[in-house]
Amino acid sequence: MADRKSFLLRIDPALLEKVQRWANDDLRSLNGQIEYLLRRALREAGREVVRDRGEATADSAGEPADHS
Repeated sequence: MADRKSFLLRIDPALLEKVQRWANDDLRSLNGQIEYLLRRALREAGREVVRDRGEATADSAGEPADHS
C-alpha cells in the first residue's frame, strides 16, 4: 500500500455533508471520495499525479488515469 499522509481539513459543514452523501451514493469512504475528487480535478487541469516510474496513477475508484 502507498504511504499516506494525514492532515487537518477545515471545511464548511454543509459542503462536508454533501460530499459525504455523494461518497455514500458511490459506496466510497469520505476520505476516498475526497481523494477521487482531487485526482479528477488534477487530471482535468492537466496536473495529473505521476509515480516515480513516470506512470500515471489510477484514481481511488480504480479507473485508469486518462492519458489524452
